[in-house]
Amino acid sequence: MRKISLMLVAALLLSTGSIFANDLKKDVEPSKTENLSKQIGEFLNSNNLNEANQGHEAQVLFMLNSDKEIVVLSVETDQEDLEGFIKGRLNYQEVAISEYEEGKKYTVSVRIAS
Repeated sequence: MRKISLMLVAALLLSTGSIFANDLKKDVEPSKTENLSKQIGEFLNSNNLNEANQGHEAQVLFMLNSDKEIVVLSVETDQEDLEGFIKGRLNYQEVAISEYEEGKKYTVSVRIAS
């Protein structure tokens, strides 16, 4: 009888441990920066850049104004046409975000893929 109760306690401890080991972050909505990155990716998704720009990267520094619009402050890249493309596509695009700080600076990496 004692072995059975010992086995039940061990099984209970193992099942409790596996419950707490599950990833509870699956149901949590993405953070505001992840949401911003996805929206920026959608703005830049359809492009007419030539193959010479494929694989190039850029660092984009921007902030959000009071109307929830992106204001591009700088684009660090060695390709001038890529810089113009990013500024043209992102400047004054309105984003859907519930909480934000007006004037807070954000940086996002952009890589052009085929």
